[in-house]
Amino acid sequence: MERGKMAEAESLETAAEHERILREIESTDTACIGPTLRSVYDGEEHGRFMEKLETRIRNHDREIEKMCNFHYQGFVDSITELLKVRGEAQKLKNQVTDTNRKLQHEGKELVIAMEELKQCRLQQRNISATVDKLMLCLPVLEMYSKLRDQMKTKRHYPALKTLEHLEHTYLPQVSHYRFCKVMVDNIPKLREEIKDVSMSDLKDFLESIRKHSDKIGETAMKQAQQQRNLDNIVLQQPRIGSKRKSKKDAYIIFDTEIESTSPKSEQDSGILDVEDEEDDEEVPGAQDLVDFSPVYRCLHIYSVLGARETFENYYRKQRRKQARLVLQPPSNMHETLDGYRKYFNQIVGFFVVEDHILHTTQGLVNRAYIDELWEMALSKTIAALRTHSSYCSDPNLVLDLKNLIVLFADTLQVYGFPVNQLFDMLLEIRDQYSETLLKKWAGIFRNILDSDNYSPIPVTSEEMYKKVVGQFPFQDIELEKQPFPKKFPFSEFVPKVYNQIKEFIYACLKFSEDLHLSSTEIDDMIRKSTNLLLTRTLSNSLQNVIKRKNIGLTELVQIIINTTHLEKSCKYLEEFITNITNVLPETVHTTKLYGTTTFKDARHAAEEEIYTNLNQKIDQFLQLADYDWMTGDLGNKASDYLVDLIAFLRSTFAVFTHLPGKVAQTACMSACKHLATSLMQLLLEAEVRQLTLGALQQFNLDVRECEQFARSGPVPGFQEDTLQLAFIDLRQLLDLFIQWDWSTYLADYGQPNCKYLRVNPVTALTLLEKISREMKDTSRKNNMFAQFRKNERDKQKLIDTVAKQLRGLISSHHS
Repeated sequence: MERGKMAEAESLETAAEHERILREIESTDTACIGPTLRSVYDGEEHGRFMEKLETRIRNHDREIEKMCNFHYQGFVDSITELLKVRGEAQKLKNQVTDTNRKLQHEGKELVIAMEELKQCRLQQRNISATVDKLMLCLPVLEMYSKLRDQMKTKRHYPALKTLEHLEHTYLPQVSHYRFCKVMVDNIPKLREEIKDVSMSDLKDFLESIRKHSDKIGETAMKQAQQQRNLDNIVLQQPRIGSKRKSKKDAYIIFDTEIESTSPKSEQDSGILDVEDEEDDEEVPGAQDLVDFSPVYRCLHIYSVLGARETFENYYRKQRRKQARLVLQPPSNMHETLDGYRKYFNQIVGFFVVEDHILHTTQGLVNRAYIDELWEMALSKTIAALRTHSSYCSDPNLVLDLKNLIVLFADTLQVYGFPVNQLFDMLLEIRDQYSETLLKKWAGIFRNILDSDNYSPIPVTSEEMYKKVVGQFPFQDIELEKQPFPKKFPFSEFVPKVYNQIKEFIYACLKFSEDLHLSSTEIDDMIRKSTNLLLTRTLSNSLQNVIKRKNIGLTELVQIIINTTHLEKSCKYLEEFITNITNVLPETVHTTKLYGTTTFKDARHAAEEEIYTNLNQKIDQFLQLADYDWMTGDLGNKASDYLVDLIAFLRSTFAVFTHLPGKVAQTACMSACKHLATSLMQLLLEAEVRQLTLGALQQFNLDVRECEQFARSGPVPGFQEDTLQLAFIDLRQLLDLFIQWDWSTYLADYGQPNCKYLRVNPVTALTLLEKISREMKDTSRKNNMFAQFRKNERDKQKLIDTVAKQLRGLISSHHS
């Protein structure tokens, strides 16, 4: 029973589900019915569902049939009424057709008249439209005609403005006409034509300023020179209640006037005029020499055309090229000052023009561009000046070049260009100037020294005396008291050299002018250059004279006297430099003059040359010595050559009276020592293998003559027998052999107070061997030891014994 209830419940549930699905099918769109039907087939009762679906379809068919049966009579009535209306409509159609035919016939003439009226109205409208269009076109044509006229008269900037109005104001109103299209097509060509013509004007302008750069620069440098001269005049006048205008202040007014005339329109062509009407002689400026209007016009035109950047780049590029050409110096620039002047004029002219363009245009050139060009110009100019100035050997040309460079720097400094590097380079040229001065003064000193007679200056009157004293600072009370004629102790080259040193100092001072150097720097420069003149140039000149082959003792003595007086004059040169530079010698870092050292060195060289010259003369006399070393005769007088030599020495030392005592004493001592050494060498000469007692006696007479000369005091100042000590070696050696005092020599050898202290065993052995050889020579009849014939073998044995002992002394000394 429960099972039956469950089956009934399921049947009711299934029936309800089928009812729901049917309602969905009736109310759902056909495209979405798929899921609903799928749910039917997913279940197990689709057969029953189909039965219910059939039942529902039959129910709907019955409802449709009932509805049709209800409205059928109304449908039949409507068809009947429609048939009646069709007949009436046919009648109405016939009436309308007939009425239309009558109307067409009656209105035919009216239509013809209306057609004619239509044509008239159309023509009238066309004429009015044509007049209106022509009124629009006439201004365009007039503007175009005006444009062509402006192009013909080369008024390009107004033509560009006209073209702009034509393109943006007039042509858009009539743009659909064919002639307007032609005009529109021509507009780019006209713009290009204006650009080309204005560019041609610019090129002519660039060529013009390239040609005029020389003249512009010359004018600017003249203005700077005039301003400098004015400044110098103002500096020389007393300043009463007013201050001097600086160069820069004077040119600020000039630049301000230029800036105030900056072009703004076609009428403002850029041709500036800043001449002072009150000063008819004023030097014209750059704006008076060059017409700047082309560059202004071209700048405006390119600005309007939107190609200002192109124009600026072109202008700067062309000016850079011109700058490189200007900065290329001619190969022969160093030959004349005009070559340098023209080179500087072109550079100044170039930068004056650029400065003018900078201040009269807005952005065509800027300060960075100018500075870049100036840096390039500065480096190339300095390099060119270094190269070409190195060829200058004339100090006057170098000095003129320095003045020109200073004017060049001052001119450009007025326009705001930094010129410190130029002044630094002038310091380099200063060194070169000093070198050229030194070369020039080397020739001057050489001529003075070559033309001097090396004799004291004679004066016969007070006027001549004062003239010499005025040229050279010399004071000697004793000389002043002497009656005329009298002589200065120095020769003419002393005052001449002294004055040339002062001239050199003046020449150095000239170069330091306008270099913006302090007094200390000028003083230091002059002192260093003067030191070079003294220590190198003058010293070399003096050394060359002293070392000349044909220089005589008299000339050397005079050179010593001259350099002594020049040495004393160095303090006056110090005072001279102090007076012209106003820098006291006591100032810190002040360079001292080395003239004292120079003249001392020259004097010492002359002294050495005197010593050398004396020794050479002695050697010449000694070459005349002709000793017979094998003679047996005993002479009674000195050799002739030695007598002549002593006479020469006496006369020579008599000339040394004006020399400082120490110099004369040194010369005399040196001569005696050299004579003694040379005589010793003659005695010990290797070629002399044998000698006799007679020859030794003759040699002894010559040495006694030398000792007599030494005792006579040829030069005052020697103490007692000091000069004789030069011959002490010879004297002791000769005494040893002549007195044959070997026992004393050998016994006392090595003691500090021995009799033959100056006799060297080697020297004694050499001379003893020469005598021994002579004794062994049996071919000679007159033997050295002929008086000892009683025991010749013992005598020879004695000599051999002495020689052996001498060799023992020598070997013990070496060990």
